[in-house]
Amino acid sequence: MASLDRVKVLVLGDSGVGKSSLVHLLCQNQVLGNPSWTVGCSVDVRVQDYKEGTPDEKTFYIELWDVGGSVGSVSSVKSTRAVFYNSVNGIILVHDLTNKKSSQNLYRWSLEALNKDSSPTGVIVSNGDYDREQFAENPVPLLLIGTKFDQIPENKRNEVLTRTAFLSEDFNAEEINLDCTNPRYLAAGTSNAVKLSRFFDKHFFSLSLQMTGFTDRKRFNFKSLHYD
Repeated sequence: MASLDRVKVLVLGDSGVGKSSLVHLLCQNQVLGNPSWTVGCSVDVRVQDYKEGTPDEKTFYIELWDVGGSVGSVSSVKSTRAVFYNSVNGIILVHDLTNKKSSQNLYRWSLEALNKDSSPTGVIVSNGDYDREQFAENPVPLLLIGTKFDQIPENKRNEVLTRTAFLSEDFNAEEINLDCTNPRYLAAGTSNAVKLSRFFDKHFFSLSLQMTGFTDRKRFNFKSLHYD
């Protein structure tokens, strides 16, 4: 594995949303029996085949960095977390579908990770929007994952899925909603599995461009924020 190309992906979100369970499922393809709070950062590895089944197929490995802590932590803790945000090829933003606050906090998590050098505060300005001046140019692909899908009552699912669709639009990212205790949500051939592979392939393509000295930088910007 040491000879394979390496891609680093951050896994960010509030404590208790299921990041550790998600990472274990992605890397071990099995349910995490006794999840615990992550202190600092935990790293697991997933082997991925770029363009699997084609002449361009290439195997690489993905380091999934599960960053612990709360978005409301004091600035000194945020500064400590910043050491995990170096040389990132992608970010998975994780929220609990039964907890609207964890969804709203993803904007703050992204601000913290993408603007680590400018010590962002993630403060909401008076009009309910984030100050877009805090955003730096960003080439990092994002993926939005909602957990605990099984805990949403049937009569609330349309409402929740509408909210996550707005989130997906704001982050310009594909969304996956799942239950981390059920591997079938990521079974081969499902739409979720396709989205996941497409997301990881973006990182390898991005890494290849960096290795050839070319990167396509875009300004990271939210078109609109939806809190209702």
